[in-house]
Amino acid sequence: MGLHFFRGFCILALRYPGFSREQKSLATRTWSRHLLTVLAIELRTSGNPPEPDPRNTLLVSNHISWLDIIALASCSGTRFIAKKEIHHWPFIGWMAHRGGTLFIDRTNRRDASRVNQQMADALRSGDCLTVFPEGTTSTGLALLPFKSSLFESAVLADSTVQPVTIRYLNEHGQHTSAPSYAGQTTVWQSLGRLLRLRKMVVELHYGAPLHAGHEPYLTRFELAEAARHQIAHELKPVLDKPDTVAKISVCPPVAAQ
Repeated sequence: MGLHFFRGFCILALRYPGFSREQKSLATRTWSRHLLTVLAIELRTSGNPPEPDPRNTLLVSNHISWLDIIALASCSGTRFIAKKEIHHWPFIGWMAHRGGTLFIDRTNRRDASRVNQQMADALRSGDCLTVFPEGTTSTGLALLPFKSSLFESAVLADSTVQPVTIRYLNEHGQHTSAPSYAGQTTVWQSLGRLLRLRKMVVELHYGAPLHAGHEPYLTRFELAEAARHQIAHELKPVLDKPDTVAKISVCPPVAAQ
């Protein structure tokens, strides 16, 4: 794993800046898939997956772990939107910045306007972006309210919004919270739980694409509500206990923030 990260560091430092958009997409997908293999994680996709290099597309997903980024990047050439604190993380922050991540100050509502404009410009130029509208991670047993603010970029750019549901299963096909990065869990604790598993499966279910700016998705609120509804619906079969099913509402709440 260490050698694989070192390889990624060398690619980002020496070769990545000179790559074309297609070459960057291929390099990111290849490196991410190899990391899943190193961690003994099987990737399964279903639903309506986009092209490997989708254009003017906003992927929106539930958020469980730092591993979500690796799983999503293994399938699509995409840039991520992350909280600004990650920019200052040793090594990881540098890699994220070098890989094209856009950073947002979630404590400052005015910063959303700046990032939305950056995102809209990137989408119009043909980029694919990924956001986690819950704004934080969970254990995977509940879906938090979606913050609708960053959906505005898709409306501005007349983009395709595609919901993605992430699920983690152990070797017996049961839901596992091993990769969860919620609460006070550290990256090292999360990684340690992963390494103790003989095998794990990450499932990505791609929902029906939503066309921003067109009926019935004229506003960011309608987009956020529709995306959350799809993800909530796909999460239900994974949950083991009846009381956890109730935590995911059929009529999804959407925050105006």
